[in-house]
Amino acid sequence: MSDKQIGVPSRAQILKKLREAHADTVERTQVLVREQRQLHQSICQFIQDSPKTIPQIAAEIGKPSNEVLWYVSVMKKYGIVVEAGMCGDYPLYLRVKESEA
Repeated sequence: MSDKQIGVPSRAQILKKLREAHADTVERTQVLVREQRQLHQSICQFIQDSPKTIPQIAAEIGKPSNEVLWYVSVMKKYGIVVEAGMCGDYPLYLRVKESEA
């Protein structure tokens, strides 16, 4: 007896129907992911050569400090950025070089 049952849709067919049924949600999610990736790249590019504080990064990329802090905190958690000293009351963040990661 075959493992395939007649009339039962494959996983790919089920996923295709779900994507079609929720096309607007899928598109919004894809836009959000692209924006997050671009913001991540902007932050990394700005702190690649010299350490910067959260307010400096926020001013450079034009985003609120609380949003930048969230992204930098996540990048720090995953070893993408490190603290590189202090500037007054603010920690300085620096992008980890690819060879060090």
